[in-house]
Formats: sequence, C-alpha cells, structure tokens
Amino acid sequence: MAKIGLFFGSNTGKTRKVAKMIKKKFDDDIMDAPLNVNRTEPDAFASYEYLLIGTPTLGDGELPGLSSDCDAESWEEFLPKIEDMDFSGKTIAIYGLGDQVGYPDEFLDAMGELYEFFTERGAKFVGSWPTDGYEFEQSAALLDDKFVGLALDLDNQTGLTEERLNTWLGQIAPEFGLPL
Repeated sequence: MAKIGLFFGSNTGKTRKVAKMIKKKFDDDIMDAPLNVNRTEPDAFASYEYLLIGTPTLGDGELPGLSSDCDAESWEEFLPKIEDMDFSGKTIAIYGLGDQVGYPDEFLDAMGELYEFFTERGAKFVGSWPTDGYEFEQSAALLDDKFVGLALDLDNQTGLTEERLNTWLGQIAPEFGLPL
C-alpha cells in the first residue's frame, strides 16, 4: 500500500479531474490511485497515515450527496460511516472546488465542513491557502484569514488551476514526505 491515500467526492467530475491531476505527479509507491468516497470502505480510508481529500461545494454550501441532488452517494453518506473513528496521528491536506461568482456567499463551504469533521476527530491539517486572487463574500472554509486548503474555481479561474495546484503540492510536500 502506498503511503498517501487520495480520496474525493464529486458530482460533475471536476473534483475527480483534479484528483487525477494530482496523482499524475506521483508514482504508485507514494500515492494510491484516487478513489471516490462512494467506492471506499471506511477501514481502507482510515488505513493511511496521510490523506489528501477533495470536495466540491454544491447548492447552498452543501457537501456532495444525495440530498444535494447528486447522481450517487458521496461525502454526505460517507462521513456517518467514519464518525466514530479517531484520526489522531493522521495528516490531511484538502482541496475544494467552488464557484466564487455564482455562489459568493458559500464559496467552498463544503471544504470547511470536511475540515471541521476531521479536526474534531483529531486530524492534523496542512496546506492552508491565501485568499488573494479570489472574490467572494463569505466562506466556511476560512481560518485565520486563509482557506483551510487549496481553493479552486474551475468555473471562473480554470487557467489558474495548474499553477495553484503545483504551488500547493510544493507547500505540503515536506509535511507528506513528497519528492517534488
């Protein structure tokens, strides 16, 4: 088993696309293939020391899942399966997708919800991201005036995705023991 697990929830496939972009940068000894949480067993998820997780924010700041009109189960249905797990000793980096123009009042809220869920269970987070270059009103993914993870807007700032992703991976590399 690789040292880093890469998991995502998705509806339209954009979060999966970013997961694939991340995986292309690392071999199988370092990072396992990305898995959608709707195809993941809780024990497999919890077996990694390092987790890289991704989520879009849907509707009014919701996690992807059946109640937010997703075609399949996602984070909303997966989190109850792991709510009793202890994530102490685990390091997590998170990326979130949102639409800062269409949803400026709940930009990346789902990323904030995942951050809260895992920190309440003892996880250590790395990879906070500056708010410079974004225009939004509110976000539940802010802590100390930074996003809790990488903020991506594939609807309005697609051209910045690769650069932001590379910078962020370079930032978390020392914490994850990644060769970059």
